[in-house]
Amino acid sequence: MARRKRRELEEEHENHERWMVTYADMVTLLMVLFIVMFAMSQVDEEKYDALKQGLAAGFGQSATVMDGSRALLDNKGSAPVTPLPNEDDPDLTAEQRQAVEAAVTRKEQLRQQRAYGDVQAEVDRLLEIRRRLERAIRGAGLERDVVTTIDNRGLVVSLVSRHVVFEANRAELTPRGTKVVNTLSKVLRRIPDPLQVDGHTNQVPVKPKYYATDWDLSAARAITVLRHLDETQGIEGSRLTASAFGHEKPLVDPDKPGSQRINKRVDIVVLSSLPAESRELLEQAAKQRGGRT
Repeated sequence: MARRKRRELEEEHENHERWMVTYADMVTLLMVLFIVMFAMSQVDEEKYDALKQGLAAGFGQSATVMDGSRALLDNKGSAPVTPLPNEDDPDLTAEQRQAVEAAVTRKEQLRQQRAYGDVQAEVDRLLEIRRRLERAIRGAGLERDVVTTIDNRGLVVSLVSRHVVFEANRAELTPRGTKVVNTLSKVLRRIPDPLQVDGHTNQVPVKPKYYATDWDLSAARAITVLRHLDETQGIEGSRLTASAFGHEKPLVDPDKPGSQRINKRVDIVVLSSLPAESRELLEQAAKQRGGRT
């Protein structure tokens, strides 16, 4: 019993001086750090001068670290810096001028390559939107009511139904026209691009009973579709604009049979965000991609 009690007392004993070991280790490390820092602060001037002379011999130039300080290298540099030639400099030799022109040409070529790469990427994106629209149209049995093209504005979706989209000289959508617009809206509302709604008439003169001119009629048709997209299809009004062209931009030759039905239309244009000079290449790039234009 006494032996067990003595063992319990020994287990309860605690060493209160362990912190001194940690403290001694820390002091030792600090002392070593200060010794190293002191040793590093001692500069051997002879070795420094030897380094300076070696640099001077190797580079042959003089450099001043700061204003008011002596140069790191004593000898003045002997290798002058030659500026790039200026293309407008009349003293350029023929060889120099040719080199400058070649550099400028190469820079322009690189810029055009980057721009055309952006155009190709935009065409691919527009073609994907076209495929989605065409799938929706086919699913609704309306594939003969819509024609899509790509021009320098973007993707043009033309409502050219073989059925009646607008009654003659009127701007109200027929039930068939409403179905076409609603089907297109399922895709158009899911893309971020701005949309321009263009109204067109055919070459038949407008009867004054409803609209004074074909400009008024084409504007009214564009606004009808725009309001339908905004008010019933959930497409934000901030994305929409309307334009009127009267009969000035027929889709097909007005002299061809059946052109009146096709040219009396509304175009919904998915506007490209590319710069104007790049948009000029959209139609060509679409042809190279094998897309219809």
